[in-house]
Amino acid sequence: MKIKTKEFASLLIALLVAAMVAGLLIVTHFSWLSVLLIVLGAFALVFVGALFVIRKYVAYKLRPIYSIVSAREVHTSEIFNELQDKRVEHLGEELTAWADTNDREIARLKEAERFRKQYLGNVAHELKTPIFNIQGYISTLLDGGLEDELINRKYLERAEKSIDRLINIVNDLETINRLESSMNALNADRFDIVALTREIAEQAEIEADKRSVKIQVKGADNLPSPFWVQADKHYIGQVLVNLLVNSIRYGREGGLTRVHFRDLLDKILIEVEDNGQGIAKEDQPRIFERFYRTDKGRSREQGGTGLGLAIVKHIIEAHGERISVRSEVGVGSTFSFTLKKVPLRELDK
Repeated sequence: MKIKTKEFASLLIALLVAAMVAGLLIVTHFSWLSVLLIVLGAFALVFVGALFVIRKYVAYKLRPIYSIVSAREVHTSEIFNELQDKRVEHLGEELTAWADTNDREIARLKEAERFRKQYLGNVAHELKTPIFNIQGYISTLLDGGLEDELINRKYLERAEKSIDRLINIVNDLETINRLESSMNALNADRFDIVALTREIAEQAEIEADKRSVKIQVKGADNLPSPFWVQADKHYIGQVLVNLLVNSIRYGREGGLTRVHFRDLLDKILIEVEDNGQGIAKEDQPRIFERFYRTDKGRSREQGGTGLGLAIVKHIIEAHGERISVRSEVGVGSTFSFTLKKVPLRELDK
């Protein structure tokens, strides 16, 4: 027999006592009416008394647990009052739910701590390389290289590149920090996403020409286009800059970068596609992590900080949207994200 409630436990005790009293009264030859009245009285008295004692005992045992859950000192009387309206098993369910929530919070904090340590380690590693380079160049110049015209200019130029790299890392870190702290203050505006993309593509043509990469913006032959969105124009421009520059730098030399736009009812889908080297399947889930690179040596040669795609992800998610990647090694990569569409009928308002 399983005793699951304090009421059932009290009932069993009262029945046991009532049976014992009835037996004693019958043995002593009391009348049946007297036996019945005395037994009923004893049953009621024992039931109420047992229920009160059990509640008090349970409240006493639960007090330390409730103090931990509530993060304050809980008095036995508080739990006793609560037990009057609840079954003990319901309290067990509440405490189990609290324990599960607490376990999840602990797991989240551990993951956040792991991420923090990894992030600090990555920052230190990224800053260490250019700093050590600068230190080496300056030491060489101070040790006599400054008087050698063939060495001094070359080393100063290399030191300048390392300083530029430091500046880029710091600027990107500041950008991410700003995004994390003030993304609720997006300046949502209506604008033609095709027009903005073409403007950015024109600005990227100089860098594209260095690698003979052709940029195509497809989706509307004439401007204004039917692809109007509601978003922060400045930050979306930053997303497009990052995706186009990545496509040029890490795509195939002499390759092609295409930007497509598709109408998805209440959304506009933007896709940036290249026919470059592609991204390995095992790397794809991590490319939006800070400082993660699929080809560390080549990325540093191109001047990347490893934060561009992390910034892109922050911006898109701040708009309540998602960014994804499809890629195949040797074929190319396609980055896709959506933005809220502005119906053309609303543009006249």
